[in-house]
Amino acid sequence: MNPSEPDPRAGADSEAGIEAVVAPHLRALRRRASLTLEAAARAAGLSPAHLSRLETGQRQPSLPMLLALARIYGTTVSELLGETAADRDAVVRAADMEPTAAGGWTYWQAGAPGRGMQALRVHVPYGSQGDIVRVHPGEEWLHVLKGRLLLRLGDTAHRLGPGDSAHFDSLNPHRIAARDPDGVELLFVHTLLQSPTATLCLGPTTGETP
Repeated sequence: MNPSEPDPRAGADSEAGIEAVVAPHLRALRRRASLTLEAAARAAGLSPAHLSRLETGQRQPSLPMLLALARIYGTTVSELLGETAADRDAVVRAADMEPTAAGGWTYWQAGAPGRGMQALRVHVPYGSQGDIVRVHPGEEWLHVLKGRLLLRLGDTAHRLGPGDSAHFDSLNPHRIAARDPDGVELLFVHTLLQSPTATLCLGPTTGETP
């Protein structure tokens, strides 16, 4: 072969290298998001078999696929490609916690965006969500700061007061309600997907009334 001519194997080697790098990150990030292969594939508009081939390096993902998976997993294409993410602030100052109101609920972001978990401070109004049952992949942890909370996990009701906590699998049907007229204040951590359009598992969803 003429040394001045490009090696036809170079492109293939490069593509194989991309697949080898991306595949383990795709699987690890899906598991970090607590998503099954079927759930992640459905959200990305792929078949489970196609996503499985991406995760095992048998197929090379296109840029639109990477963008979709990055959004679903709450990360960036750079992280999917194995690039080191820039350091994010570890400290969230009280002055930077802007309240967000939705359906009578109030949220304050208590953690950095783009992490595998989302941390919130939440005010739950009286009686809200007593009849809204949630079931989804992931884990949840909550800690009562002020007021009294009624937490139903499956068929069991738990009454929590200030200082009490709960940590449970989100696939267990759950619902919460404030027991005091002034509502209840919580610290809340969950492993739901992190994206600008991700729906919080607390509070009323579109079309629901508290």
